[in-house]
Amino acid sequence: MSLFNRSNGKNTNGEQSALAEVALRAIHDGVIIIDKSGVIKFINPAATNMTGFGNNALGLDYGLVIKLESKEGRELFPNENLLVNAIQSGQPLESFQATIIPAQSDKKIPVSISVIPSEGFSQDKIITIRNIAKELEGEGEKTEFISTASHEMRTPVATIDGYLSLCLNPKTATIDARAQGYLTAAQAASKHLGKLFQDLLDVTKLDDGRIRPTLQPVDLVNLVRTIANDHQEQAKNAKLAYTIGADSPASFGGNNLKQIVYGFVDVNFMREIMDNLIDNAIKYTPEGGSIYVNVRGDGERALVNVTDTGIGISAEDLGHVFQKFYRVDNSDTRTNGGTGLGLYLVKQRAEAMGGKVWAESAFGEGSTFYVSLPRLSNDEYEKRMIAVRNLEMQKQVMATAQPQLPSQPLMQPQSQLQSPGQPQPITQVTPQIIQPTPPPGSPPIQSMSNQTNINLNGGVK
Repeated sequence: MSLFNRSNGKNTNGEQSALAEVALRAIHDGVIIIDKSGVIKFINPAATNMTGFGNNALGLDYGLVIKLESKEGRELFPNENLLVNAIQSGQPLESFQATIIPAQSDKKIPVSISVIPSEGFSQDKIITIRNIAKELEGEGEKTEFISTASHEMRTPVATIDGYLSLCLNPKTATIDARAQGYLTAAQAASKHLGKLFQDLLDVTKLDDGRIRPTLQPVDLVNLVRTIANDHQEQAKNAKLAYTIGADSPASFGGNNLKQIVYGFVDVNFMREIMDNLIDNAIKYTPEGGSIYVNVRGDGERALVNVTDTGIGISAEDLGHVFQKFYRVDNSDTRTNGGTGLGLYLVKQRAEAMGGKVWAESAFGEGSTFYVSLPRLSNDEYEKRMIAVRNLEMQKQVMATAQPQLPSQPLMQPQSQLQSPGQPQPITQVTPQIIQPTPPPGSPPIQSMSNQTNINLNGGVK
């Protein structure tokens, strides 16, 4: 049955509809049309190949046919699935990158998905699915080149920095004041170059899939407080008021993070994110200013913010600050070194954990950078922590278990030998595994047969 109505008249809408259907069936991008209930009315051959359903997809709910996971290869949190959000809200969607899981194949396909709501009473929606494997392959080659070049250049830059340090050390070299000034400037430039190469390596490792986030349940309040506390001395040296647990001067007054907020994050990624945001706030806030770091629960999301009273960002630059290599160019920022990769790294790390970032600012009035992450309920946190503790206990058992040594000798006594002068075969001993007693206060090791099946990279099964 065709989705498009046809007519026998010449130059009619029916003929145009027939041509449209032929075109949709011929193009390489997948096209799926669903009604207002989410039931598939039309699917072209490209979409059937990607989903692995064939024409059997007609009449099914789109959610049964289009199975997605994140572009990093992990399960999508419900609020991360922008396809579902767009269809439920009736809003258009552009270039949502994810990985599609075909029904009859183990080969996953990286795709870019768009949704176009139709006008009129029908409320149909057009879903387009574009295979971006070749695009990513090309980007991967560029990334590999940048990564290799950055890695190779770090060694000579480190060598230059080492020799400059020797020149500036009065115990190893004697130089006049003018030469010292030149060498100090050269060393600052070499350190900046070294930081650029390190940032490039950090960015490309996630871009090309060499590292993936290791998600674990954490108390986000304690994690953010710990990371932020490491910057206390830095803020003090910059002569800034520094508050952890405040959003604004009205709530100024010390370390007052009291809300319990759980998340499912990569701890190292969170440290990179917070270090970059706090370093930037300190760098671009003049003496006498203030910085506020806070984390709070916002429904199903955890919201972290770093607010400063610094120089701010103009509306023209605000939409570009998270782009790779972008740097705000004005007299206030030109004196501060930077690679233009710090905020891109923040965005990249947050999105890899199912989060998003944005900034609010006005030039001359300070800035607030937000990081929104999936939030775990108390029950979800406890279930995931049980899985973590059980996994750690099982590793401990396997690491400490040793075969029990046999009590009898391996060679039988000579008197029992059947043929004098010939050694008797070694008696076979079945090793016994010693099960260690868990340390006092540890949770019991749950049997794998009745243990809650929890996927540490997303979701309770």
